[in-house]
Amino acid sequence: MSVFAVILILYCLLIVSSALKSGRIGINYGKQGNNLPTPYQTIETLKQLKVGMVKLYDTDPEVLKVLAGTSIHVSVMVPNEQIVDFALNESLAIKWVHDHVLSYYPRTMIRFIMVGNEVYSDHKPDQWDNLVLAMTHIRNTVKAHDIHNIKVGTPLAMDILSATFPPSNGKFRVDSVTTMVPLLQLLRKSGSFFFLNVYPYFPWARNTTQISLKFTLFKGGNLTYTDPGTGYRYTNLLDQMLDSVYSAMTKLGFSDIPIAISETGWPNQGDLDQPGANVYNAATYNRNLVQKITAEPPLGTPARPGTIIPTYLFSLYNENLKDGPGTERHWGLFNASGLPVYPIDLTGAQTEFGPLPKPNNNETYKGELWCVVHNAANVTQLGPMLSGLCSRFNGTCEAVIVPGKDCYEPVSMISHASYIFSAYWAKYRNKGTACFFNGLATLTTNDPSHGTCKFPSVTV
Repeated sequence: MSVFAVILILYCLLIVSSALKSGRIGINYGKQGNNLPTPYQTIETLKQLKVGMVKLYDTDPEVLKVLAGTSIHVSVMVPNEQIVDFALNESLAIKWVHDHVLSYYPRTMIRFIMVGNEVYSDHKPDQWDNLVLAMTHIRNTVKAHDIHNIKVGTPLAMDILSATFPPSNGKFRVDSVTTMVPLLQLLRKSGSFFFLNVYPYFPWARNTTQISLKFTLFKGGNLTYTDPGTGYRYTNLLDQMLDSVYSAMTKLGFSDIPIAISETGWPNQGDLDQPGANVYNAATYNRNLVQKITAEPPLGTPARPGTIIPTYLFSLYNENLKDGPGTERHWGLFNASGLPVYPIDLTGAQTEFGPLPKPNNNETYKGELWCVVHNAANVTQLGPMLSGLCSRFNGTCEAVIVPGKDCYEPVSMISHASYIFSAYWAKYRNKGTACFFNGLATLTTNDPSHGTCKFPSVTV
């Protein structure tokens, strides 16, 4: 065999190896933004990234058409609101598959149909009770067309577990077990994955003093944890979380079902009370994650060594219309402009990158915070927002709208709105209210109080 032939064979093997590894890494393409690139521009970006898989949160016809003819494997999603209808009326499920899957397949390489998203995270018993039947009706429709490479699944969050630590103690919530067993039976029968949305950022951010940031970012080095129940040695938090789910499934008799990570990532920005949300940590987590998932031979986890774990990063873009705290709008690999937030290679081939901005918010902020009008807020939107808040916030708004009250002056829409935002946020923060208010508000460490007007605050 000539030298040229040997070189050609090695080159082809390298291409195949790269393709196989990139096929393990996908990305979530969300569209909750009013400033995002077009679907055509987006798919071109995915091609440049050499993304092997993309997960959609809908069945947008434009996106599915643009994906036609590409080598990207596609996951589409059934909205949570349609689960009960598809379970009770199989003809609706059949029509949905025909309209939203078969109309594009096989030109568009649809490989997964996700039925709902984090269904067990909301207390909606009708969706819980009907999830497996809805999935079954959709799977039966696909199977009736003799299609075997489209799998049906449902992404679940870590809150499906009542215990996660140590990993060997992992177990499902008591209220979910009766529906979890039929779900696992369906996944086993159909050869599908247990899709899991898993974010090490959240347990770390809630407990920064007890969980090492380096351990969470795959940079633990000699910092390890040994599970007393199994003796397994852990070098990162993600493996611990995954193995707690494996442990929960094993306890129900389903040790053979593989996990696929349907969402994971790290926020590149957040509010003042959200530690560690910065570009440095986001790039570090996602780059190290790619290295783990694309490693040859596959690394798996301590409980499932050598297992390939298909993984979808969250997310492609920073999405400015997402509600909630600041991190919700800053998980993207790309800004809305289409420019990368930081360089990353999803094939795992590149391991060296340029310097990143050093983080300055890895420590939990301690002190007072106020919620005030954002300096870029559209003032014309403040009136309708305040009307809505005051209608369900009895008494508090009187401090700024009744002449003579402590906070009535200055008579300024911005001043009045800042007081109401702070008061509402301070009262309902622990119930999940974020200092966002449709993008009109932001947190500040500067006390906006003046004279005898004391603005409500939260001490963290």
